Amino acid sequence: MATPRPSAPDAPRALRLPSALTIETAAETEALIDSAAPPGLPLVLDLSDVAEVDTVGAWLLYRTKRDRPGTALLEASPQTLTLLAEVGAADRPCPVRPDARPIWLEELDKAGRAVLEAVDTLGQGLAFVGTVIVSTLRAATSKRGIRWHTVSRQMELSGVNALGIIGLMSFLIGIVIAQQGAVQLEQFGAQIFTINLVGRATFRELGILLTAIMVAGRSASAFAAQIGTMKLSEEIDAMKTIGLDPVEVLVLPRVIALTVLMPLLGFYASILALIGGGLLCWAILDIPPASFVQRTREVVPMSDFWIGMAKAPFFGATIALVGCFQGLQVTGTAESVGERTTIAVVQSIFLVIVLDAFFAVFFTAIGFV
Repeated sequence: MATPRPSAPDAPRALRLPSALTIETAAETEALIDSAAPPGLPLVLDLSDVAEVDTVGAWLLYRTKRDRPGTALLEASPQTLTLLAEVGAADRPCPVRPDARPIWLEELDKAGRAVLEAVDTLGQGLAFVGTVIVSTLRAATSKRGIRWHTVSRQMELSGVNALGIIGLMSFLIGIVIAQQGAVQLEQFGAQIFTINLVGRATFRELGILLTAIMVAGRSASAFAAQIGTMKLSEEIDAMKTIGLDPVEVLVLPRVIALTVLMPLLGFYASILALIGGGLLCWAILDIPPASFVQRTREVVPMSDFWIGMAKAPFFGATIALVGCFQGLQVTGTAESVGERTTIAVVQSIFLVIVLDAFFAVFFTAIGFV
């Protein structure tokens, strides 16, 4: 058993420790240290007899030095000093988990972050629109001009290849509008006004709006995925390196293609919706196709047609801009491509509906009802 050495009254108490400072002797050694001097007072620990030290023993020595300022270690072996350094490096305060905030405060924090993110996205989006406008003017006035072969390719991918699904959707929507209108108007003996409902709703609102939503699902997602993948593979950086403007090469053809195509696709969808509604009126209301067409010409003003066609280019440009913008925001891993593709579809559909509501109020305010 190690015994304390006699020392001067004001000098730190000297203590020779046993030969083994291990987990088996830790309790005995700790009691010996505590009996040598009251807590907080320094000691002189003589380690000349110590032949075996493990992590627990090193921690006991380290804690003694930490809790008793002025404590000195004598004759410590290199192994002991190495273990002391390691346990000292591991002696860091554990992070304390903060108290949970109230639910309402958490939700308020989420709402605030969402608002800030939306404002930041809006600012970046407006800057992107300005960049596209500048690139359009630069391309139109330069010798190389706009890349019309790329525009035609995008027209094929976004427009021609979408004719099947858009036509089928519009045809079925026309049938649904006619069927629901006939059921409701039958209560008043006014089934003939089903033609009014189908004609005006199709040309003024639903033909263009539903086409825009379908194109947003197809094209906005495709644009975001294509451009995002190119950014991950550093193709966009390579374009910049060789002096090509990515906005002019990738964004501008897509924006032009959808801006030109949307009125054509909207008209195509409106006609097929009208055909679907006409066939249902022929089947359940016994209204012949000739009478349906004649009645449609009488009750649908040309203003409805022009209102629908006027909205279409704005819808197309918005869808293309959102898809390309989100594609250029891709960073990190391939997971970001999926996230930005989803955001592109959601944002483009949301903005199309917002624009449609704005146009509805605007045209009503100027007298086109």
